[in-house]
Amino acid sequence: MVLGGDEPTGSLVRPYAVTRGRTRPQLEIALEALVETTARGRSGQFLGGREQKVIVDLCGGGRLQSLAEIAARMEVPLGVARVLVADMAADGLLAVHEPTGFGDDAADETVGTELLERVLSGLRRL
Repeated sequence: MVLGGDEPTGSLVRPYAVTRGRTRPQLEIALEALVETTARGRSGQFLGGREQKVIVDLCGGGRLQSLAEIAARMEVPLGVARVLVADMAADGLLAVHEPTGFGDDAADETVGTELLERVLSGLRRL
């Protein structure tokens, strides 16, 4: 329901409405990539919806959040969070710090057990 020109919010909004029907992000972001708000994002001088404001607040003030944490805290599917974060990174509102080795062509590189344990521990804390 939309009242007084407000944007629809809550569980009534379908995920595709938040991303305007897009399912693929502008750039690939790893699940464990750390995201932080840039100076431009902190300035608040951008045109964004409620979701963008929440992401800016979550990742601001030196609080880096993983993509998985952002999705969990916003209670949206991971794909939706990935599209939103990628759009915001492309606009210079967020900085995305990819884990070492992400996106490399080295097929024999494996993810360290320590990294997986840290991600799992972080997800359990949510």
